[in-house]
Amino acid sequence: MLTMESQLIQTKDNSKKTLDSEEVHILNKLREIAGVSINNIKLENNPNLLVFPQCLNECKDNIQDKPIFSLEGSNCIKTGNIMGFVGYNGTHLRIYSRFAQEDSQDYFMHYMLQRVFAINLFNLKYTTDTDSIFNFLIYLFPAFLKRATSQGLYREYQTKHYNDSNIRGRIDISRHIKQNIPFTGKIAYSSREYTADNAVTQLIRHTIDYISHHPYCGNILQNDEETKRCVSQIQAVTNSTYNSRDRQRVINQNLRAIRHPYFSEYRNLQKLCLQILRHEELKYGTNNDEIYGILFDGAWLWEEYLAIVLKGVMIHYTKQGPEPLYLFKGKHQRIIPDFLNKSTQIVADAKYIPLDKKHISEGSESEIDIYYKTLVYMYRFNCHVGFLLYPDSKSQQEELCIEGKTNEILYKIGMEIPQKVNNWNDFIEVMGNSEEEFLSEINSHIQ
Repeated sequence: MLTMESQLIQTKDNSKKTLDSEEVHILNKLREIAGVSINNIKLENNPNLLVFPQCLNECKDNIQDKPIFSLEGSNCIKTGNIMGFVGYNGTHLRIYSRFAQEDSQDYFMHYMLQRVFAINLFNLKYTTDTDSIFNFLIYLFPAFLKRATSQGLYREYQTKHYNDSNIRGRIDISRHIKQNIPFTGKIAYSSREYTADNAVTQLIRHTIDYISHHPYCGNILQNDEETKRCVSQIQAVTNSTYNSRDRQRVINQNLRAIRHPYFSEYRNLQKLCLQILRHEELKYGTNNDEIYGILFDGAWLWEEYLAIVLKGVMIHYTKQGPEPLYLFKGKHQRIIPDFLNKSTQIVADAKYIPLDKKHISEGSESEIDIYYKTLVYMYRFNCHVGFLLYPDSKSQQEELCIEGKTNEILYKIGMEIPQKVNNWNDFIEVMGNSEEEFLSEINSHIQ
């Protein structure tokens, strides 16, 4: 039987990899999910597969219609924008970003996650590569906790059992006889209460306890005052009933997702907590026919990251706002440009896929899709300048003058992603320089 190490296939996003004979044997166990769209995997039946963005239908790039990977022939694996880790049938597939270093340090993906989720990472210390992707969930926890508690503390009806003299519920005769004979003045009773001390908040409390004792990530709960306040709220409402030995029971109580329409953010937090607490179980795939892992849509992550870099320069548009835009009068055919600056007549499209000639052949369908949407937005908003913004191994720019037009220009601008750095801190420093150069190039065309 193959060992855990030999069951791992490693590749990168937006690439093709020809597998050797041993990898082909391993891949056979993954063929059932090859070419299957994420939507058809039925995430509700595979709660241990966590996909970002979590609201798939709100994503402009329709990630739900894309597969995690596909096969070409019998020995070639093809990937798109999906990155992360997935396991099935005891076999594991790790998809790095294409900018990961030769030592498999995927600094770029972690850097974008840090910026998008407002996480302060001082280092990236991990024991194994599998740990690196699962442990990052711990760094996501404060952001999810703050989003959830912004909706208030999660409450639901619970049956509470008491044994005292302040009767405020239904008397439990059998329990009263067991506990209060001879009579001591107490009455055993139960009460139906709408309380913040429930299975969900207990799950969050167990996750807080787990993280606080983690060798690398314990200080993540002390990074800012809002996180500390949220942690204190959860601790306060669960202190009277919390028991560290009840962790497995609490996990089992949370295997069914929250359905409450108001506490929508708690559904995401609940799923994240389960992933963190069941880390070892998921990492080694105790249930072979279950799909598990953590996946990120690179296109979504890159766009969200650019929204932070371009803040104050261009407005970021999503399905949620800031305002609906339409192609035709009468509010027909809604369109959602990635970035727009109406005052300077600039439109920009975020592209995570490689935009060099090696990956995109002239006249191909992919080339048409890449250019036409941005050109339509330029025409619709009377923009003289359009940008295609993408990550690349070096800083570069290409100017595309539109035939028949005198002032309309489409620029392809690549942000340089460091390829060889010694450590995480060096990567952050070089990325800061790349962002400054990237912004300078954009601003030179806006003036």
